[in-house]
Formats: sequence, structure tokens, C-alpha cells
Amino acid sequence: MASSPIFLLLLILSSTLLSVKSNTTTIESTCKTTNYYDLCVSALKSDPRSPTADTKGLAAIMASVGMTNATATASYIAKNLTATANNTVLKKVLKDCSDKYILAADSLRLTIQDLDDEAYDYAYMHVLAAQDYPNVCRNIFRRAKGLVYPAEISRCEVSLRRICVVVSGILDRLAE
Repeated sequence: MASSPIFLLLLILSSTLLSVKSNTTTIESTCKTTNYYDLCVSALKSDPRSPTADTKGLAAIMASVGMTNATATASYIAKNLTATANNTVLKKVLKDCSDKYILAADSLRLTIQDLDDEAYDYAYMHVLAAQDYPNVCRNIFRRAKGLVYPAEISRCEVSLRRICVVVSGILDRLAE
């Protein structure tokens, strides 16, 4: 009888380890369908919800990563860049850019809602919108004579675009 509790404990531990190993495999196989495997794996493995998430949950987690990125970028533009701008045209352009990143975050929030509703076409549409808002920011700068697109915003644009491409890749897997 003394070995029975030990056997039970070993059984529970091995099943837990298999579950974690299985989900690591789920993350890796899901990320292989995306264009940015390393970004995907890194982001998903760093989120505590990932070990228990299915593919739809992993898509929601990546959309949440994008929301955080877009919100942080909007805040950065509004607080750091706009505050130091002397030119009124530059201030307006920066305000418009900050607003576009807020819209990107809203689109990713809607993506998560669409995933909950299993409305994958709408989720995909919202991810594409989120991916395009930073491009609108770049175009606003192009139209303003004499303004240079800040390197900091360019890096943020690339980062958000890659996150959105990862979300789109995971959504493609859900549509199969």
C-alpha cells in the first residue's frame, strides 16, 4: 500500500510533463506555419497562458502581444516625440501617428474578440487592418514636406508588422 501513493504521484508528474512537452510541440508546430518562427516561439513561450492554450488561444496570445506593442508605441509617440517637437506640423503628424497605433491596438482587441466568437474571417480582417495602420503613419510623414520619418517609429512599425504576420499565419492554420 505504501507504494500506491508514490505510484500515483509519479503518474501525475509524468502526465504533467507530457502535457507541457506536448504544448511545447504545439507552439513549435504552430509557429512553423508563420514567417517569423523565432519571434513566434519567443513570444508564446514567454506568456504563462501558452502551456494550456490550443491554436486559437495561441493566436489570441499573439494578438495580445501586438496590442501591447501598438499601445506602447502610441504612448511613446505621444509622450516622448510629441513633447519634444517644436514644429506645429510635426506635432500634428506625430499626434496622427499615435492615433493610428491606437487604432491598430483596437483592431487587435477586435481580433481577440473575433477568435472568441470563432469568426476567423473577421479576425483575419482586423489583423490586416492592425498591420496597415503603421503604414498609414509612414505615409502621413511622406506627405508632410520636410519631415523625416523617425527611426524609432520605423522600428516600431517593423515590429508590429511582424507580430501581425505571425498572427495571420496562426489564423491561416485555424482556417485549415
